Formats: sequence, C-alpha cells, structure tokens
Amino acid sequence: CIRFQSQLPPPQRGECNSLTMGRRPARCIRFQKNKVFIKSRFCRGVPDPKIRIFDCGNKKASVDTFPFVAHLVSDEKEQLTSCALEAARVTCNKYLIKTTGKDNFHIRIRAHPFHVIRQNKMLSCAGADRLSSGMRHSYGKPTETAARVEIGQILISVRSKDTHAPKVIEALRRAKFKFPGRQKILRSTKWGFTAFDRDEYRRGRVEGWLRHAGNIVTYVPAKGVLTKRNCTPGRNDSSGSEEDDDEAEEAEQ
Repeated sequence: CIRFQSQLPPPQRGECNSLTMGRRPARCIRFQKNKVFIKSRFCRGVPDPKIRIFDCGNKKASVDTFPFVAHLVSDEKEQLTSCALEAARVTCNKYLIKTTGKDNFHIRIRAHPFHVIRQNKMLSCAGADRLSSGMRHSYGKPTETAARVEIGQILISVRSKDTHAPKVIEALRRAKFKFPGRQKILRSTKWGFTAFDRDEYRRGRVEGWLRHAGNIVTYVPAKGVLTKRNCTPGRNDSSGSEEDDDEAEEAEQ
C-alpha cells in the first residue's frame, strides 16, 4: 500500500497550526440566559450584525394599496441570531419577487439583534493543551449579535394585496425554516401595518378621522380645541342623534 504523507510540516514545540472553525450550532445560542448584554462603551469590538436591511419590497407603497397583512410569530422564548434573521429575510424576499413581482409586497423585520454573544475560543490543534489555559479567564470575546424574543412576539410582517395572500403565507412558511424552535403564521384582521380593523379603517377614511401618512395612517383626535384638522363633519352623528331623541322624549313627557 502507498502512504500519503501530509505536505504540512509537523508543528514544533511551542507552535500551533490554527484552523478556522465553523459557526457553533444554534443550540449553543438559542436559550436566553442571564441578563441582556448590549453594545456599549464597556463592551467594545462588537462585530456588525449580518442583517442591515429591515424593510424590503415596495416599502413606499401607500397604506391604501396593501390591505392584507400576515405575521410570523414566535412560539418560544429564545434568541435568534442576526445571521438567521438575514437568511429568513432573503428567503422570503426571493420567493415573493419570483411569484408576485418586486412591487407587490412589503416585508418588515420586527426583531432587532441587540444582544451580544460572547465566545471563549479554544485552540483545537496539536499542542493546544500546552498553549491554552482551559477555563481560566474564560470570559469570551464578542462574536455576533442576537435578538431576544418572547412567546407571541412578531418576527416578520408582510403586507400585500388580497390576491397574493396564499403566496405571502408560503413565503413566511419558507422563512420559518431558518429559525430554531417553533413559529406560527397568523393572518391579521388589521388593514396593512395599521392598528385598525378593516371596517373601522374604511369608516375612518370616509369620515376623515384617519389621515393618509405614507405607508401608515394618523389618527385625528376628537378632543381639544376645534381646528380645521380635527373638525370633521359626520364623525359623532350617531351619538348626536341619540341625544336629540332623548331630548325629544323628555319634551313630550
């Protein structure tokens, strides 16, 4: 038989051929332990998160354009790395561009990776036991960032037209595979990224107490000094008609 010898010279005493190690699996990072450790003047040298874009698609579309919205909701209390958030964003974005077109959706990443992950890097080569100090001074160095999420917290929101609802749900299902743990996909009854139900949104837009403001709406309060901005006719017609009826009944009696 023929023996193949390594072309690398054997490590001498006091030397070490360092090898680049891969990323640690998610089970080392996903559980929330201890307090939140964020970037500050005491914690320097934190690498930038992998995810840099949190809104993609047609993010400047009017609030009236995309009434349908679906959410990817976390079902576990865990940590999601910035690399996982970026992978989920890319997967969801690519599928929607391919199936609906680049101007027919708006993706928003709702989880932000502020928690800093430390790692006590160990040598894994010949003679490492002589060079490393084991668990002495094992306070690690910052390696990446992660988002700490709770049960029921929204991770990704997508708004689009009602005709593209099945494709949005499929895009979120594919993005779900990039995260550890369990997630759920929920169809919202709200209008887009607003806090109003569909019927309430239509009524507010007609009556004028919901004003268009880009991809959201602003609520015009009914209290305060009467101005041209908050004086909308027909807003309190129902309450006013009831009071008039009560006054008429009292007059008859």
